[in-house]
Amino acid sequence: MANRKRAEVRIGVHRRIRRKVRGSTERPRLAVYRSLNHIYAQVIDDDKSQTLASASTTEKDLRGSSGGNVAAAKRVGQAIAERALSAGIDRVVFDRGGYLYHGRVRALTDAARAAGLNKEETLAREAEAAENAAAAAEKASADEANAQAASAKEKSAKAKKAKSKGESAGEAKAEAGSEVAVKEPKADEAKAAGSEAKAAKEPKAAKAKPEATEAVSEAKEDAKED
Repeated sequence: MANRKRAEVRIGVHRRIRRKVRGSTERPRLAVYRSLNHIYAQVIDDDKSQTLASASTTEKDLRGSSGGNVAAAKRVGQAIAERALSAGIDRVVFDRGGYLYHGRVRALTDAARAAGLNKEETLAREAEAAENAAAAAEKASADEANAQAASAKEKSAKAKKAKSKGESAGEAKAEAGSEVAVKEPKADEAKAAGSEAKAAKEPKAAKAKPEATEAVSEAKEDAKED
């Protein structure tokens, strides 16, 4: 029941695709169909309802060991492209048959493009990819240059800040030195004042000593007279 529903969904998708995709004599339709064990490709002119070229893994040369894998799909894609080119067809409209564009379906169409079908589109895509890569590289280079400029600016700011800190430290040191120089004269003045006070005390002490001696002598003489 599930497989039947999946098939119905694919058929519905294919019908929607076929409303927009139609092959002509100038540009036929490359229709892809896959089953569990095989994959088929046909180049169809819808105007004439005619199949111009076909290839599938039912052919012994294209089947290989298995017709239900990616390698077999690549062989079929290359073969259908070579047969279409031999018939004078180099541009087609891809019809994926309602399948998702991955796995064997993608391998077949990519191999057909690589073999020469829709070469102009392939070249245009490659040029666009190269242009996008160049733009990405240019953007990356610009981002790197901006990052380097920002880094250099940050380093310059840090160096400037460090320099200003060094100058501030030098000024503080000079101020501290001047304060020490101011304090030293004050210490000298205090020392000189102490010397003067000592000198002033010494004469008084010297003067007091003779007076004491005279008082002792007078006391001795009074004692003798008694």
